[in-house]
Amino acid sequence: MTSPDIKTPEAIVFDIGNVLLHWDPDQLYAELIPDEAARKKFYRTVDTYSMNVEIDRGGPFRETIYATAEKYPEYTDLVRAWHDRWIDMAKPLIEESCEILLALRRQKFPVFALSNFGVDSFAYAETVYPILKEFDRRYISGHLKVVKPDPAIYEALEADSGLTGDSLFFTDDSAKNIAAARARGWQAELFTTPALLRTALADRGINL
Repeated sequence: MTSPDIKTPEAIVFDIGNVLLHWDPDQLYAELIPDEAARKKFYRTVDTYSMNVEIDRGGPFRETIYATAEKYPEYTDLVRAWHDRWIDMAKPLIEESCEILLALRRQKFPVFALSNFGVDSFAYAETVYPILKEFDRRYISGHLKVVKPDPAIYEALEADSGLTGDSLFFTDDSAKNIAAARARGWQAELFTTPALLRTALADRGINL
């Protein structure tokens, strides 16, 4: 039953990383650098954060990573692995979340993706995870050249979909991204588990 003070949204908007698909570079780098102290030194030394944000903003996948690798001769091959073994950081699917997405699709409920993701890395991920093709609309930062939580990416979704405010329900694992959505009047819930996502949808009259 819908809570009397919560509107049933017209579309559900999913983040991808750590909502539908596990994303954790340490899945790879714990293998490549087994010693924890050495691994922490790698993370402190190499600015992988800025490198990844550049890719999410539309920077070329391989070229951006390989150019970064050249700045760190001690770690060249390890940095290149961010490209060469990228899929080992992006696995596995969160099956219960994927089941929610597919259940929404079966009910003909509009589902959108709003994700910080590179152009080439997203295209690659699609070949490995066909679930990523199940969205009615996809708003990928690399294509839009802007990343969450910049308001411009939320504006782009609104302008393209024609939906605004509490017509949209958004789930994301980042509190900053959730806060930015709420600032625009969206219904938004921090993703922690698929079970709690189901509950949040049920509270809005969407029973799966």
